[in-house]
Amino acid sequence: MKIVLAYSGGLDTSVIVKWLRETYDAEIVTFAADIGQEEELNGLPRKARMTGASKHYTLDLTEEFARDFIYPMVRANAVYEGQYYLGTSIARPLIAKAQVDIARKEKADTVAHGATGKGNDQCRFELTYMALNPRLQILAPWKIEEFRNEFPGRAEMIDYCRKHRIPVEASLKKPYSMDRNLLHISYEAGILEDPWFDPTTKANKGMFKLSVSPEDAPDKAEYVELEFQRGDCVAVNGKRLSPAGVLKALNKLGGKHGIGRVDLVENRFVGMKSRGVYETPGGTILMQGHRQVESLTMDREVMHLRDSLIPKYAELVYYGFWFAPEREALQALVDESQRHVSGTVRLKLYKGNIITCGRKSKYSLYDMNVASMEGVKSWYNQSDAGGFIRLNGLRLRARHLAQGGPRV
Repeated sequence: MKIVLAYSGGLDTSVIVKWLRETYDAEIVTFAADIGQEEELNGLPRKARMTGASKHYTLDLTEEFARDFIYPMVRANAVYEGQYYLGTSIARPLIAKAQVDIARKEKADTVAHGATGKGNDQCRFELTYMALNPRLQILAPWKIEEFRNEFPGRAEMIDYCRKHRIPVEASLKKPYSMDRNLLHISYEAGILEDPWFDPTTKANKGMFKLSVSPEDAPDKAEYVELEFQRGDCVAVNGKRLSPAGVLKALNKLGGKHGIGRVDLVENRFVGMKSRGVYETPGGTILMQGHRQVESLTMDREVMHLRDSLIPKYAELVYYGFWFAPEREALQALVDESQRHVSGTVRLKLYKGNIITCGRKSKYSLYDMNVASMEGVKSWYNQSDAGGFIRLNGLRLRARHLAQGGPRV
């Protein structure tokens, strides 16, 4: 048996490398994706081999992540349950896709991951494996009773690492778990499992890595201009940037001004509610800027149709159905809706707030002459509104005359 393991170098996957090798007498190839977590990848190849892996891959997928996963999702304005910008959700299909590619290259028959049996990530990884190579066997140690019995908690895992001289930096004192990529950082578990716990207090605010507290942000506002082409941001303050470059620039700006913090209780795919705290500074700016250019350039009915599909699109991403045919069909509609979403938006950042201060586009559907209340001549005839309203009110009149009208 040859197994390709999605590997972070943390406590769980370090234990899993050794456990899989011993339990299945298997060759283990580890893989880590660079999707913007930066320093967290330092030293992984050496660490993986010391833990028992025969080979390790670290692939830089940052640009692919931004271009082929984050940007299509932003074009859809996808937000899960009105608050979550899907930073972890959208990363997992890319990681699993690259893992399947490595399994093909290495002629491996099995893929494995360290996601628990309680969370969403198990679904995201495994649904992607099934979509891209259904012949692969899938191992998820946290869903194997033997593994759970051996490692009921972090203490047992740390003892196992000490016994087998597995190099990990872990302690029982860490009060939460963290996952970072180019789009966001998520914090969950531990002290955050109490939905009444406040991580923003002076004693706790050191948890946040990407952004300052809005109270500590500069007292002077800062302007930023974003240029969009066909729904994608292509420049920040007049400087052309790649998709990953845009997010890096906006993360820095947004973090400086305390933008993009969200604390929510969300509904997991497996049925339970979960509390998560997120930092998405660049993504929050990007999404608001995109919305503003859309407001100028997008037909009303097309916008309302696309907006009606946002909850479904976000749900598909959150659940792990990125490579499902229904997501692909929705993406085709979304991308068609973005053909004329090109223009520039000016935003002001101030103490956690994003304030729109202007937008312009050569494809603008906004006509000042039509919209003006100053008696400017245009092809719009106010007298036409009377008939328009009477026709729309016809059924309301009929209801009142035949059925007595609404209850008031």
